[in-house]
Amino acid sequence: MKPVVKITHGSNGWGGPLTVCETDTKKVVVSTTGGSIHPLAQKIADLLQVPVVDGFNNKVEPEEIIIAIVDCGGTLRCGVYPKMGVKTIDIHPISPSGPLAKYINEDNFVSGVKEENITLAEGEVPVPEKAAIPPDQPKKPSAASSAAETKRTEQKGIVGVMTSVGRSIGSVVNVFYQAGRDTLDVVLKNILPFMIFVSIIVGIINYTGIGNILANAIKPLAGSLPGLLIISIFCAIPFLSPVLGPGAVIAQVIGVLLGVEIGKGTIPVSYSLPALFAINSQVGCDFVPIALTLAEAEEDTVNYGVPAMLFSRLITGPAAVLIAFVFSFGLY
Repeated sequence: MKPVVKITHGSNGWGGPLTVCETDTKKVVVSTTGGSIHPLAQKIADLLQVPVVDGFNNKVEPEEIIIAIVDCGGTLRCGVYPKMGVKTIDIHPISPSGPLAKYINEDNFVSGVKEENITLAEGEVPVPEKAAIPPDQPKKPSAASSAAETKRTEQKGIVGVMTSVGRSIGSVVNVFYQAGRDTLDVVLKNILPFMIFVSIIVGIINYTGIGNILANAIKPLAGSLPGLLIISIFCAIPFLSPVLGPGAVIAQVIGVLLGVEIGKGTIPVSYSLPALFAINSQVGCDFVPIALTLAEAEEDTVNYGVPAMLFSRLITGPAAVLIAFVFSFGLY
């Protein structure tokens, strides 16, 4: 009998418990946490006696994944694997969030997991996975409703034209109405909480005096073009960029500190545009392997594409700063 592993959420986590085991198709544990095998992934693989794969540098088909471990702060990545029907562990203690939150439920997602939350479940049977169907997906029409719809479409003349126009207008209105609902949902569940989080972090930094220390350390670099290029190269270093990327928290905090100094006049306002590109050289570096997987890229494409993108940021990051510097002439 193959071993079964039970995973529960941590003290501040959400979801689960999940029970997983090796099947005829699901053979590996995947770790997509910044280019290395996370200890949680290694422990689950050891208990299940299956290989663990670095999902950051290797492509693994969703149907082959027993469970995936990610380190998303609540943006897009936490919902990618649940959308593909793969059970997911997020090492951060988050609840369903991001644009793919509707695919996350207690049967396919658990967060805030520590090593003590992973145990060998003797005699337990894994919970069957549910299909990843959006809650707002329309139901399949019955035979009676289909017949009524066919009858309506057969109407001709003025009544038929009016019906068609009304139906078309109603469809357009429904699209915009649903888009408004989705937009409000994203703002309330993702953008506003993130803004509050960054505001709290910046408030703590400024209240404790750390902000002045960081500002004084950043000013010599942010106040000159060579300094901005150094910041851009530092953020784009391949083994740092995947770590700096999740949640964009570091870039946001540094951006606020730079904005304060620009507002004070200690940093010329003309450096604000190139500074924006300098502190964001790492954007997307944590998401590129999942993006290639979603694009159904070949395994060789993932193996070569991920390091190619990471190393290319060392060139495109500073280049973006230079271009922004040129376009900032006469802008302020």
